[in-house]
Amino acid sequence: MPSYQAPLADFRFVLNDLLGLAGRAGTPGYEDVNEELIDAVLEGAARFSQEVWQPLNQSGDRQGCRFENGVVRTPEGFKDALKAYYEGGWNGLSFPAAMGGQGLPSVLSMAVNEMHVAANLSLSTYPGLSMGVAGVIAGAGTPEMKKLYLPKLMAGDWTGTMNLTEPHCGTDLRLMRTKAERREDGSYAITGTKIFITGGDHDMAENIVHLVLAKIPELGDGLSAVNLFLVPKYRVNPDGSLG
Repeated sequence: MPSYQAPLADFRFVLNDLLGLAGRAGTPGYEDVNEELIDAVLEGAARFSQEVWQPLNQSGDRQGCRFENGVVRTPEGFKDALKAYYEGGWNGLSFPAAMGGQGLPSVLSMAVNEMHVAANLSLSTYPGLSMGVAGVIAGAGTPEMKKLYLPKLMAGDWTGTMNLTEPHCGTDLRLMRTKAERREDGSYAITGTKIFITGGDHDMAENIVHLVLAKIPELGDGLSAVNLFLVPKYRVNPDGSLG
């Protein structure tokens, strides 16, 4: 079976010698970064990638995801490995501490993510997209969205996706047909068809938060009409419980 060995010497060279990450203490977000911390993060990520994620390529290839009795089942071991990923704090290395992250430089997080992707690409797509959704909500969401969705996404209780591709046009936003029409209560009714949604359904989280790209008709038919809409698999009640 193929194995993965993280190129730690290369990572150390880029982060320490080429970028001088440990010498940027005067830059916001870099105050606590030193070579010891960088080494600890890299070595921990390497062990996790090599020992936890990489071996699951075998079950991923042999079993794959299966649709059974209305439920998408992931390969054996994926759920436990994803739980270990979140428990280890690997999801939020560069997210602010106030959001449940560790506030480390994004370039260090990129090195860690490269190990995870190299060790098990299929498994890494789940938290990768989830953190993308968390980032969008953190940057553009309402206070209510941040309160209800971010803690769950950061903890791994919920995961996220992006719904872009359509059968007739692939990812060409100009030709996208999915539309969102505003309703009286301020929400939108969305109609259309999306395909190839990575992590679109699975058995590893209690809710899945979809970011759906759709056009608002009154804004025209071009790119300026495209917006992002938050569409959870299960509606979230004001108290955070699932509807």
